[in-house]
Amino acid sequence: MDPFATAHPGAAFDAFEPGARERAAGRTPWTPQDGPLPALYLSHGAPPLFDDAEWMTRLGAWSDRLPTPKAILIVSAHWESAPLTLTSAEANIPLVYDFGGFAERFYRMTYATPDASALAARVAATLPDGQPAHASRRGLDHGAWVPLKVMYPLGDVPVLQMSMPTEDPDRLLAIGARLRELRSEGVLVIGSGFMTHGLPFLSREMLAGKDTPGWTGDFDAWAAEALDRGDLETLYRFREAPGMPYAHPTAEHFVPLFVTLGAATDPEAPVTTTIDGTMWGLSRRSLQVA
Repeated sequence: MDPFATAHPGAAFDAFEPGARERAAGRTPWTPQDGPLPALYLSHGAPPLFDDAEWMTRLGAWSDRLPTPKAILIVSAHWESAPLTLTSAEANIPLVYDFGGFAERFYRMTYATPDASALAARVAATLPDGQPAHASRRGLDHGAWVPLKVMYPLGDVPVLQMSMPTEDPDRLLAIGARLRELRSEGVLVIGSGFMTHGLPFLSREMLAGKDTPGWTGDFDAWAAEALDRGDLETLYRFREAPGMPYAHPTAEHFVPLFVTLGAATDPEAPVTTTIDGTMWGLSRRSLQVA
């Protein structure tokens, strides 16, 4: 039996969405008096997120606590491309259905967003001379649109996705630092990954939520302690962490964290954890920085 299969795929989202849309319509738009928005690191989930009512509730509550941003800039684990590149800034850019084996309805989902040309210009202006942001026709991948469809279900906030041009923590921290000023303009900066992502090492029992691998717990505890201390030097050495290499056989789902930390006012300040726990045997730890 497929552990991802449900009798009515996405039924939890169908039950969640009306209330989420109502709450989103009642949120207060960001103003300069609110001060800088936080920067987020979120564990994003693939389409099975739409079958997890508890996780969606926590994502929705997180966005309910924030003023509605003027725009969103998101870096996803699923777009590694150098040089640094931005998705299309046009309204209603297409989605990338970069997953396989799920119910057909997930490939028909849409997430229409407004024109993001103003954000594209601001992002370009933050980058050093000689390192322009390249433009593409690419749409939003599931590391962006799946969580945003839950957090901002009205689709009324301009969204741009930025490629991750490197996995080097120092360089990603520097990119985040360049984006820091956007937070004071009402832009929500998001690094989207997954706190553990050892998919090749998950058993059927783990995928079904009946067991959690030791390497998930080990790596998650290590990361939580380092983040609580604001210990960048330890986080830089994530490849030596307990639970490795099983927690991250490849690095792309962990390293968006460094964009988030770079965008913080103080990258070495303790973070605020907003979501913890596991799904499919993986840590879904998510956090924000001031």
